[in-house]
Amino acid sequence: MRLLFLCHNHPALQPGGTETVARLLFRELRDRHGAEGLFLAAVTGAHRERRPGTLLQALDGAADEMLVWLGHFDRFFLSQPDTYGLATLAPVITQARPEVVHIHHPLLFGLETLDLIRRVAPRARILFTAHDFFPLCPQEGQLLTTDGRLCHGPSLDACRRCFPARHGADFVLRDLAVRDAFRAVERILLPSAFARDRYLAAGWPAERLAVVPNGVPEAAPAPHRPAPDGRRDRFGFFGHINRFKGSVVLLQASRLLSAQGVEHGVALNGGSAHQSEAFMQEFEAALAAAPAARRQGPYAPDGLPGLMAQVDWVVVPSVWWENAPLVILEAFRHRRPVICGGVGGMAELVRDGVDGLYAPVGDPAGLARVMRRAAETEGLWERLVAGIRPPPAIAEIAERHLRLYRDSRTALAA
Repeated sequence: MRLLFLCHNHPALQPGGTETVARLLFRELRDRHGAEGLFLAAVTGAHRERRPGTLLQALDGAADEMLVWLGHFDRFFLSQPDTYGLATLAPVITQARPEVVHIHHPLLFGLETLDLIRRVAPRARILFTAHDFFPLCPQEGQLLTTDGRLCHGPSLDACRRCFPARHGADFVLRDLAVRDAFRAVERILLPSAFARDRYLAAGWPAERLAVVPNGVPEAAPAPHRPAPDGRRDRFGFFGHINRFKGSVVLLQASRLLSAQGVEHGVALNGGSAHQSEAFMQEFEAALAAAPAARRQGPYAPDGLPGLMAQVDWVVVPSVWWENAPLVILEAFRHRRPVICGGVGGMAELVRDGVDGLYAPVGDPAGLARVMRRAAETEGLWERLVAGIRPPPAIAEIAERHLRLYRDSRTALAA
């Protein structure tokens, strides 16, 4: 089978969950199932400089993983006006001869790429995995209002409150453009039932939606941290440090615990590239005010087990719904209970009181209370560890994708 994967970045440059899951799936299909094709990652000048004479770049000598430089993207309309850049993709797609095109994010590529694929690869099946809510929500695809409230779905009045400078027609035109472009997509895959329900509520056709969870590689769990005194009071954050992932909320909770005299430690693992100066100032101030917290910086995938070995709990303090956070699957692979909000895709993965604990979303004091309970309740950690179920393996998830791909090939041949 010949595959073309499109993603809005590459995990070697931006190790986010979407990028990591997309490449894991691509490599699993290639290495275990003999699929051929190309993993094409879009970048801008913030990630790689544009090279003279071409918008395509190789990456670390990998013949089937390439970068395409696509600037000028309109994040509101999900539009890529760089027609020259898109034109350079046409011969690449033609030469790849894909039977299946799997798009993992519309960012940078834009809605126009869907039309391009349909024109130059008319027999290919196009699938899209909705790792977040960008097709529904112009507020960075988070379903989170600009003043930090969870949003249950787009509406003209609600969207205008987030974008008061926008004319109402802009939201209508955006929605029409997205729905028109996505007519080329035969199946929309969602990593959680919660995400599926958000698309259903927004009027997307149920027959084109399918829930396919994310998976992680099989791996030996990292050893648990020795705790001779029985206290399990070391908390870890894993992921990109940005406004939506809630790192500031975690730091504020840690500050409150220190003020209460609660012994604990917080390790923040992850990069903070491409964040606004205002957010970084807020983050640095919160870090300076939390004496029990330390920032350990970006990490490579092979370094994850060593970092997991330093913590008892994984905290996912995201202030938005999330969809199917990769960090929760990684925590469970390494048999660490998870503390997270009881909403969205987080609540779908974590069972409160069984393999993790729920904390109020965006509430430092509420999170501090849960963390204190986690550290001081005798036997709680052991009981939650015993309740952890192995997360889906990427091998299993790849086979589910293959079945979807092959069903379509049969239909096309008919």
